[in-house]
Amino acid sequence: MNKFEITGDYMSYRPQIVDLTTASRNEEAGLYEFTMKLADGTLCRVFYSRDPEWKMTSISRLQKTPCPVCRKDFICKCMEKFAGEIHEQIQDNQLIEQATK
Repeated sequence: MNKFEITGDYMSYRPQIVDLTTASRNEEAGLYEFTMKLADGTLCRVFYSRDPEWKMTSISRLQKTPCPVCRKDFICKCMEKFAGEIHEQIQDNQLIEQATK
């Protein structure tokens, strides 16, 4: 099992992306940082590389509200469990293309 698979207690949570904005970018290296807002108000930071296709390299929750999965208000790795699903939403809705215009 890789770190991006959904298992166990995480099955009931379904993240829905409502906004993706570019926080920083290094076009020469193909590295991008995005901030993402989910429908439940959770804010996340997502890192992508473009070599040659978009690939998520890291995701983390910004600690402004408790985690919607484990309810911790400090560092947790819950959002990594949903990286595959979040990446799919980003690709299907062409959010990177919209955010990098």
